[in-house]
Amino acid sequence: MAAPKSQKKKARDGPKVSKASKQPFKPRNKSLEAAQPQALPFQLQDDMPDFPRGGGSFLSRKEREEVHAEVDRELEAEENASKSNKKKNMRKKVNATEDDLGSLFGDGISGKLPRFANRITLKNICPGMKLWGVISEVNEKDLVVNLPGGLRGLVRAADALDPALDDNVEGTENVLSSLFSVGQLVSSVVSQVDDDKKEKGKRKIWLSLRLSSLHKGFTLEAIQEGMVLSACVKSIEDHGYILHFGSPSFTGFLPKPSQGTDPGGSEFKSGKLLQGVVKSIDKTRKVVYLNSDLDMVSKIVTKDLKGISMDLLVPGMMVNARVQSTLENGIMLSFLTYFTGTVDLFHLLNPLPTKDWKDDYPQNKKVNARILFIDPLSRAVGLTLNPHLVHNKAPPLHVGIGDIYENSKVVRIDRGRGLLLEVPSSPVSTSAYVSVLDIAEDEARKLEKKFKEGSKVRVRILGFKHLEGLAVGVLKAAAFEGSVFTHSDVKPGMVVRAKIIAVDDFGAIVQFPGGVKALCPVTHMSEFEIAKPRKKFQVGAELVFRVLGCKSKRITVTHKKTLLKSKLPILSSYADATDGLLTHGWIAKIEKHGCFVRFYNGVQGFAPRHDLGLEPGSDPTSMYHVGQAVKCRVTSSVPSARRINLSFTTKHSRVSEEEEVKVGSIVSGVVDGLTPRGVIVYVNGKGYSKGIILEQHLADHHELATLLKCVLKPGAEFDQLLVLDIEGHNLVLSAKHSLINSAEKLPSEISEIHPNIVVHGFVCNLIETGCFVRFLGRLTGFSPRKKATDDLRADLSEAFFVGQSVRSEILDVDNETGRITVSLKQSTCSSTDSSLIEGYFQSEEKIAKLQLSDSNGSELEWGEGFKIGSIIEGRIQEAKDFGVVVSFDKYNDVFGFITHYQTGGSSMEVGSTVRAVVLDVSKREHLVDLSIKPELVKQFDKENSSSQSQKQKRKREASKSLEVHQTVTAVVEIVKENYLVLSVPEYNSAIGFAMIYDYNTQKFPKKQFSSGQSVGATVMALPSPSTTGRLLLVLKSVTEASETSSSKRARKKLAFNVGSLVQAEITEIKPLELQVKFGVNLRGRIHITEITDGSTMDNPFGDFKVGQTLTARIIAKTDKKRTSQWELSIKQKMLTESSWSEEKLNEEDFSYSSGQPVSGYVYKVDRDWIWMTISRQVNAQLFILDSSCEPNELQEFQRRFPIGKAVSGYVLSANREKKLVRLVPRSFPVPSGETSNADVTLHMCEGDVVGGRISKILPGVRGVVVQLGPTVSGRVHFSELTDSFVTDPLSGYHEGQFVKCKVIETGHSATGTLHIDLSFRSSLKGMGGLSSKELSDNVDSSYKRVEKIEDLHPNMMVQGYVKNVSPKGCFILLSRKFDAKILLSNLASGFVDDPDKEFPVGKLVMGRVLSVEPVSCRVEVTLKTNDADSEPKPKSYDFSSLHIGAIVSGRIKRMEAYGLFITIDHTNLVGLCHISELSDDHVDNIESKYKAGEKVTAKILKVDEERRRISLGMKNSYFQDVTDIQMSSDEESDGVTKENSSDDEINSTVFRICSSQVIEEENGGSAALAQVESRASVPPLEVPLEEIENPDEDNHMKPNEDRSDEVNNQDDDKSKKRAKKKAKEERERQIRAAEERLLEKDIPRTADEFEKLVRSSPNSSFVWIKYMAFMLSLADVEKAREIAERALRTINIREESEKLNVWVAYFNLESEYGNPREEAVQNVFQRSLQYCDPKKVHLALLGMYERTEQYNLADDLLGKMVKKFKHSCKVWLRRVHITLKQEKEDVKPVITRALICLPHHKHIKFITQTAILEFKCGVPDRGRSLFEKILREYPKRTDLWSVYIDQEIRLGDTDVIRALFERATSLSLPLKKIKFLFKKYLMFEKNTGDEERVEYVKRKAMEYAENTQD
Repeated sequence: MAAPKSQKKKARDGPKVSKASKQPFKPRNKSLEAAQPQALPFQLQDDMPDFPRGGGSFLSRKEREEVHAEVDRELEAEENASKSNKKKNMRKKVNATEDDLGSLFGDGISGKLPRFANRITLKNICPGMKLWGVISEVNEKDLVVNLPGGLRGLVRAADALDPALDDNVEGTENVLSSLFSVGQLVSSVVSQVDDDKKEKGKRKIWLSLRLSSLHKGFTLEAIQEGMVLSACVKSIEDHGYILHFGSPSFTGFLPKPSQGTDPGGSEFKSGKLLQGVVKSIDKTRKVVYLNSDLDMVSKIVTKDLKGISMDLLVPGMMVNARVQSTLENGIMLSFLTYFTGTVDLFHLLNPLPTKDWKDDYPQNKKVNARILFIDPLSRAVGLTLNPHLVHNKAPPLHVGIGDIYENSKVVRIDRGRGLLLEVPSSPVSTSAYVSVLDIAEDEARKLEKKFKEGSKVRVRILGFKHLEGLAVGVLKAAAFEGSVFTHSDVKPGMVVRAKIIAVDDFGAIVQFPGGVKALCPVTHMSEFEIAKPRKKFQVGAELVFRVLGCKSKRITVTHKKTLLKSKLPILSSYADATDGLLTHGWIAKIEKHGCFVRFYNGVQGFAPRHDLGLEPGSDPTSMYHVGQAVKCRVTSSVPSARRINLSFTTKHSRVSEEEEVKVGSIVSGVVDGLTPRGVIVYVNGKGYSKGIILEQHLADHHELATLLKCVLKPGAEFDQLLVLDIEGHNLVLSAKHSLINSAEKLPSEISEIHPNIVVHGFVCNLIETGCFVRFLGRLTGFSPRKKATDDLRADLSEAFFVGQSVRSEILDVDNETGRITVSLKQSTCSSTDSSLIEGYFQSEEKIAKLQLSDSNGSELEWGEGFKIGSIIEGRIQEAKDFGVVVSFDKYNDVFGFITHYQTGGSSMEVGSTVRAVVLDVSKREHLVDLSIKPELVKQFDKENSSSQSQKQKRKREASKSLEVHQTVTAVVEIVKENYLVLSVPEYNSAIGFAMIYDYNTQKFPKKQFSSGQSVGATVMALPSPSTTGRLLLVLKSVTEASETSSSKRARKKLAFNVGSLVQAEITEIKPLELQVKFGVNLRGRIHITEITDGSTMDNPFGDFKVGQTLTARIIAKTDKKRTSQWELSIKQKMLTESSWSEEKLNEEDFSYSSGQPVSGYVYKVDRDWIWMTISRQVNAQLFILDSSCEPNELQEFQRRFPIGKAVSGYVLSANREKKLVRLVPRSFPVPSGETSNADVTLHMCEGDVVGGRISKILPGVRGVVVQLGPTVSGRVHFSELTDSFVTDPLSGYHEGQFVKCKVIETGHSATGTLHIDLSFRSSLKGMGGLSSKELSDNVDSSYKRVEKIEDLHPNMMVQGYVKNVSPKGCFILLSRKFDAKILLSNLASGFVDDPDKEFPVGKLVMGRVLSVEPVSCRVEVTLKTNDADSEPKPKSYDFSSLHIGAIVSGRIKRMEAYGLFITIDHTNLVGLCHISELSDDHVDNIESKYKAGEKVTAKILKVDEERRRISLGMKNSYFQDVTDIQMSSDEESDGVTKENSSDDEINSTVFRICSSQVIEEENGGSAALAQVESRASVPPLEVPLEEIENPDEDNHMKPNEDRSDEVNNQDDDKSKKRAKKKAKEERERQIRAAEERLLEKDIPRTADEFEKLVRSSPNSSFVWIKYMAFMLSLADVEKAREIAERALRTINIREESEKLNVWVAYFNLESEYGNPREEAVQNVFQRSLQYCDPKKVHLALLGMYERTEQYNLADDLLGKMVKKFKHSCKVWLRRVHITLKQEKEDVKPVITRALICLPHHKHIKFITQTAILEFKCGVPDRGRSLFEKILREYPKRTDLWSVYIDQEIRLGDTDVIRALFERATSLSLPLKKIKFLFKKYLMFEKNTGDEERVEYVKRKAMEYAENTQD
């Protein structure tokens, strides 16, 4: 034993060493890194046996003992900080030489074996470690894995699968649960270790299950048959599974088991992890075949492999091991020859090892073990011998956390560390370990004395170590006494003490004494909101909490004092919610209509607004806040629906039932305040203090209710208020006079309601199908739409308003469902008393009092002097248009008003005094209505002049004469807004008042009355204080429909029949009908078409008035169920003939035919149609464009046709089913045999002027599509837009514009398609503009519009628009019927550099006709100006007029790098003067010496009539001697040949190439340039780029074949090559001629012509595509699609290329017009794949995407193509080209991937073309690198050298080009190949013009030839 004191002292002096020792797996520690270099020499020189990898340490024995002591001290300081120093020192002495279950120690430098086995702890775990674990939880976003040593790791969902499998895994939800299961063993890699922010001293371990990390370093060569490998399913195929091992270099395959044999269980899903045994390895295809038999996998042992590395070791791998030695807490094993590992005490064979366990493991004993963990940094390996793990299964656990076992047996006592117990679990016992710290509350000393092996103890399970199959127990007495030990012990509502271990912004984490953790949300940390939680809660403090709930092991607690101290029962389930239960809760959410309250265990209830105890009209948020603890009472609950209703008012006021205010009782109140909703009043009733009167309940009349609220102020009194409802402690009141008067009759329960009674109520809600009527409380009835009004067509929202007072008739009462059906029809619910008008005047009286409440009461006394019917004097103050204003001397603020009717016709002057009768008094407005009619003044003057007794006597007599319910005839004196002032002449002109409307008709249109009108009325109330002294009447017009059901039944017997004559009274005149009434309450209508027999009239109702009586005949009944609506007629024919029966009148007459004239009346006008009625049953419609041809009239379309206007027209078509006729305003010829369903274009004939609307402006010169009818359109040709040719004829036109146009031609195709050609030209007849003759006088006479081709003749000046441009010229539009061709040479007098730019489509050009072929409709035009000048016409254009040697003059047309093109004077011929013929001296720069248009003189050197080529020379030596000029052409030709012979025929070859297409049509400039640029090319590789770029740019390789033939003209196969060349040229010539003929061929112009053409050439895709384009020009997209489908069906199946052309056209069609575009293209694309070569179809679609610039779709398609056609060089080259073009990413990864996928024989082709693309559109340096790379492999391929040199020539760097030539010509090649390179070199130097270099090349070539011959 070492002295402990000295060791402790040294340990304190060296804290750095102790910290390093705690992380033996991490070499990042500086002290450890410093120790490693010193340790290596010792290790190499030591003769002792090798230490186990990871089992040794670089610390000395002395240092190790110091580290032991420091570790123990730190552990004791953390666990027992509050204990005395003496106890701590004793604990350290006990544990000074022991390891705390997993620390890693060992002897390394001294050469001795380590004492302890390697163990993984939180201290030494680090990223990169490989660990074996078992899944314990599978969550939605992560996995929980139990690791060795009881550690716990987390796996994110992203780290559970390899990225390569993301596209193959199906579904996004619950992916982890479908791929992993609890108890599954997995191998993992530590990806990250974080410190736990919530708990100090703890670390969070993040793992990865990715095989790419686990199998890092795996190669196919390292895999051997019989190995066990982990893999994941990448995809599922028909016969098996494609596997992924984490490496892209090889894959695996697992065959599916045959039926009847199921070795591996059920089928696997994509992404599933599995283990399998390697059956075989296909190294050629790099595929590993596995067998997933679980039994086989569990038995396979890894074989010893030579040179196996640490990277190939995987956790879970089973190995044969040999015991090397035993350690203090485990054993050391050697395995796989080179490796050693350790097994700790808990992973031995016996799960319950005794103290003599070392005897079971003698040295060299062989065992099977599995790898438990690997640390690549320290090379430490841990193994396990656990029988379950060895058999590849997780150890089972038969105990649960918190379980208590009484008779647990002590198996082993570990001195200073703990006890190993055998727990008597079922079905088998379980091993458990109790740490020394968990044995007793006090210090546990000398365990061997306190416990004996074999003794029994009481233990409680604290936790698990899943991988070891070991339970962790506790023996402390406190563990058995605590109320909370596990999550299952937690119950809602229980009060516990807990320790705060972490505080964050979201709340606090607390821990119960048993170790269970819970969350206290920040809202539950206090009663009030906490801004800084960390100040409120201190970490380490112990507080009292109450459990709110426990769900999914997530416990929530509260620290609110209200909840903690609450003695009320808790509410933790909906079943506990009994009515009347008082409990505490907290507010979770506040809404306007109430509060949501949360209770324990997630239970929630709702407290309505009226149960919150709020002040009336106040907001809940003003009194409550979220999180507030409240005391509430359960009012009702429905546990099955999880619904609880609450109330915050926990006590009822103690009021006797007799004194309690009830619904329907009358109370009084005083205004307390006003809110937006209504008025708050104090109620004079017991038990309730406040109530609210909603604004609509202040009065029966909406206007007065609004006005009353405006004048109400606190303190105002209401004498009578009706209690409508009670909400909590608040009353809902009403001040409506109608409800207060009938309070006793108002029902509050459904039992009080009976059918056929009329009850007052109010509208509480309106919906589309009806309205709801509220009575008292919540009792509500529903009035369906049909029962709400007498007019079924009425809109309920316009007939009623919410809050309206109504009278309702009870129709039906359903006691079971509680539904009440009511009727609001005025005919059954009209007023029977004067309550409506009585309440009106009472409300006005109250408003007047409130207005004057602030002033003196004397102001209210003025009304006493203005009694109704009294005589008063006044002075005329002002005369106005509508009456006279009167003032009174006694009352300055009161005015009188006399209407003109009340003046009685007498004239009055301002200032005069009058005596008038008071008719009405408005105290609210201080206004008195007066009358000075003599009869009224005289009548009331007599009464006022009599004595008082006589007056009283007359009043008694009058009252006796006028009785309630007496019907009288009254005269309207004044018409007010809401009521009438009436006089009753029969009863001394008594003044009365009557409402214009009733309760249910307040919002209906008010009936019009006029002064002096006689009306019938019923006396409802005599003058009294309640009626404000007024006589109240009810108009008969309001109540005339109010009859008893018995009288109705009696009068219905007098029913009228169809055909009867009746006397009808007009009640209303509408635009299209007369509303009449006849009989008894029978209503009908006279349709506008039933007025006269003849034609329509402009104003058929002009002679009729309301109230007029007519004789009419009933002709129909609209609905048998509705007896109030009849159809009548007053036609003379109907009235005179008496033989009209019902059958005859009901006969349907629909005999309309095309062309028949009809008339009707407009009843509706919408955007495009005029709708008319031509009879009661038949309607007509007129299209907007048929109504006029003038654009301004069409623009004012709706104003021109008002409702009721008479319109005449002619029938175009008729629909008998819909009873609908379409009209047109003008007549048209009708073909014989036409029916009512005539053609809708019958009215459109050639020459007609029609109105139209531009529907589409076609691009280019395709014209304009004009809509002529609903489904008919025409087309305006580009030349028909204006009378004269202008630069932009489309200007001024836009889509949707109305236009005037003329039909110039109509026709039908064979398929029935209608074509209409239109014109906008105003000069045409009927268009209203200048005539053609007048127009021609105003236009330049040199340019005339040509309508027919016969009118054209040569030299005629014409105008036209450019139609299209091609390389050979362009076509122009001369008229609608024919075009003209202009060749490239005739486009301009000078050179046209870019025809597309200078002659855009649509440009107006002027030219001269060259030739006309009327038969074929071919016209040729020239735009040259010099041809039309006075310049003499060339005598001859024939080449025979040119002679070799002749001196000619001309002008330079254009300049090229290789020479000048010169136009010879007086001809249209052009010759070429090559650069070598410009001067005797070398010419460096042509542009600096010559200019375009310059006059020059040249000598004709050569004339090739067959190829139409002229060679010119401009050297001075040609012009020195005149005699030389006169030489014969033969001699000159010989001279030229001799002069050029020294150039080895190179110049002549170049000349032929350069001048190949100069003369012919002047259209070959660009092609010639391209060929000259390619003059130095060689025969091409077999890598054409026609699908990548313009083929003309890459055909530079082909001429090399020709030159190669010339170079090798001495070969034996020379004649064969020439024949082949000629055949190829002939074939190209034939193709070119065919294309020209096709271009010049007469294109079909109608659908019939196209039909003929497709029948003659059914397999020609060209014809079908032209046909589709023609239909698109007519804007007929659907027809174009039909043609495409026909083409695909018609073209022979063998003609695959023709079909593909149609498919491509179909792509373009859908890309332009498809809806949605992408989906339409994809549908066609998928179909085409079934018929054509998929690769060609993909390339075609890709080309379409590129042309339309849909680059995103192109990239997506290319991504699929490189997977589908990964062996295609074309596809990869397209990918490279697009990548370079878009410059989106580096092209290098694409090239690398392509070389991996492409076969080896295609690499040269791909690399070469990629290099060319880099030169053209990428980075030339990358292209050079590619060429250099391939030339290193194939240095003698002259074709590669030639292509390389060609690309450099294009760049023009002379030094680089010469260097390449030098390298190439220095190669050792056959003479035939090197000769070609030298000739190419020579040609290059001659083109540069350096004579010295030319001689140098010749000399070098001669030297090479001589050396070769030698």
